[in-house]
Amino acid sequence: MTSTNMKRATLVQLVVSILLGVLALIIVLQNTDPVETRVLFTTVTMSGALLLLCTLAIGFITGVAAAMVVIRRRAASK
Repeated sequence: MTSTNMKRATLVQLVVSILLGVLALIIVLQNTDPVETRVLFTTVTMSGALLLLCTLAIGFITGVAAAMVVIRRRAASK
């Protein structure tokens, strides 16, 4: 890839990331009512926004961990 194409791809990734972040924030802020969630053998009552943020954080951490595994495997195979 040329330098211009890399800059354009980076800009597109940044814009998409910002848009997804804003969309996630809007969804979280519109769901502030309390919800009951069953976790294993207990029931937890919390704000829907907090539950969505926890779910988003767990998904983000899982995605980063999976990406790190893939990157390390590729580096090890070279």
